[in-house]
Amino acid sequence: MSLVVTSIGQLVTNDPAVGDGSPLGVLTGAALVVDDAGLVAWVGPAAQAPDADARLDVDGRTVVPGFVDSHAHLVFAGDRSEEFAARMAGQAYGAGGIASTVAATRAAPDDVLRANLRRLVGEMRAGGTTTVECKSGYGLTVDDEARSLRLAGEVTAETTYLGAHVVPAEYRDDRDAYVDLVRGAMLDACAPHARWVDVFCDRGAFDADETRAILHAGMERGLLPRLHGNQLQHGPGVQVGVEVGASSVDHCTHLDDADVAALAASDTVATLLPGAEFSTRSTYPDARRLLDAGATVALATDCNPGSSYTSSMALCVALAVREMRMTPAEALWSATAGGAAALRRHDVGALRPGGRADLAVLDAPSYVHLAYRPGVPLVQRTLTAGA
Repeated sequence: MSLVVTSIGQLVTNDPAVGDGSPLGVLTGAALVVDDAGLVAWVGPAAQAPDADARLDVDGRTVVPGFVDSHAHLVFAGDRSEEFAARMAGQAYGAGGIASTVAATRAAPDDVLRANLRRLVGEMRAGGTTTVECKSGYGLTVDDEARSLRLAGEVTAETTYLGAHVVPAEYRDDRDAYVDLVRGAMLDACAPHARWVDVFCDRGAFDADETRAILHAGMERGLLPRLHGNQLQHGPGVQVGVEVGASSVDHCTHLDDADVAALAASDTVATLLPGAEFSTRSTYPDARRLLDAGATVALATDCNPGSSYTSSMALCVALAVREMRMTPAEALWSATAGGAAALRRHDVGALRPGGRADLAVLDAPSYVHLAYRPGVPLVQRTLTAGA
């Protein structure tokens, strides 16, 4: 059944060829038609909208593309609120806290992990997110990593194998054996359930040589590369990511001029995760520096129980504007089209004919309110493929 969404006060299409000609492609007094396959069939002035089987009048509200959250860790058990409280009292953040989530996740039955996963995805959808990537990385055994990916695959096609999150306690004295496991038997079990391979290349996690070896092993199995890099300190993550053709290097908090230049000259997206800096009281990435150099920037939540326990892309937009020197327009583009670029997707992140009709209706006169009214639940309705 086709649908016309009409009486749109402000429509953000992310198509510069329409509307005001900006990267956001803003139309006012607009309508959008969804065909019976859930794809956008037409956008334009409301007075010129073709007929459809059903009609949704949004009464002058703003419509934006659904958020594309390209970095999330949603398969886990346990709670780390005490760790958060300790950080707020002055304790420094490090990668070691992941171990407590690993223990809780290994001990949890499938139904507990599934219920928490679905709860978080429900929060995301209520907040306007229509595409989400989901990583493993809290099992760190062959069976638990494969289980995590099977569960993630129930809610998204964007599943990421992150056996190389940290070296688990049982391999502390033989990390080479763990790297071999991640590249071997664990990869064999996980590759059928994943689209991506990821490595945490940073202090306390994996070095450049280990990262290359794991990413290349995944690529040989048909997985696409991405990685965590340059979060805790300056390191080799960005350079390794660009070298292997990663779709995205995520965090990008500590960059030198060579890193910025490498990102700007490549197709690798810099995915910034301001929820992590908010929750760890760390230095925010400098999005302005990346944008001015010509790099493609995405925003994502990094939703996880330890360092960024938020499912709100709207919060990340507001933080990016306030703390990372992005304009409201740049932040919205990065949270939608930027996330789609980080996932190598052309069917989401924009509202143009032929793309998926994923959209969020904001109870606001402008998309600027996402940053202007932080913390306010502005998303009045979310449609995925027009439903």
